[in-house]
Amino acid sequence: MKEIPMTENVLDVLMYLFETYVDADEEPEPDRNELRLELERAGFGDREIDRALVWLDGLNDGEDSHPSAPTDHALRVFDVHEHSRLDAGCRGYILYLEQVGILNPAQRELLIDRLLALDTVDIDIDHIKWVVLMVLFSQPGQESAYARMEDLVFAEGPGAIH
Repeated sequence: MKEIPMTENVLDVLMYLFETYVDADEEPEPDRNELRLELERAGFGDREIDRALVWLDGLNDGEDSHPSAPTDHALRVFDVHEHSRLDAGCRGYILYLEQVGILNPAQRELLIDRLLALDTVDIDIDHIKWVVLMVLFSQPGQESAYARMEDLVFAEGPGAIH
C-alpha cells in the first residue's frame, strides 16, 4: 500500500485513482461507493475524496458543459482568470498538445476546465500531462492520442518534451 503524504490534494487523489484503475481488468467504471472505500483504505481524507469525486463528475459531464465546441480553426484566447492560474509555459504546452493532434479543441476546453477545478495553487506542466491522460482516458476512441500522451508523460532523459 502506498504511503499518502499529509499534504495530499485533489490531484494526488486523482492520480492515485488513475494509477489504480487505468490498467485494471475489472469493470470499466467502479461506482462512487467503491471509489470512496478504496480512497479511504488508501488513507485519503474525506475532504479530498469529496473534492476528487466532484472533479471526476466534472470530467464525465465535460462534453455536456461545452455544447458548442470550438471549431478546428478557432483561435484560443485565455481570459484573465486562466492567465492567473496557467503561466505562459502551461498555456503554450496546452496549445502544443492541440497542434500535434493529441487534443482537439473540445478536449482542450475540457482540459482547461478540469485544470482550473484543481485545488492546486500552482499548476505546472506535469499536472497538465496527468490531467490530459485522464481526459483522454475518459473518452472513447482516444486510444492513439492517449498512447502518444502516455509517451510524453513517461518520457525520460534530456530529449523529453516539457
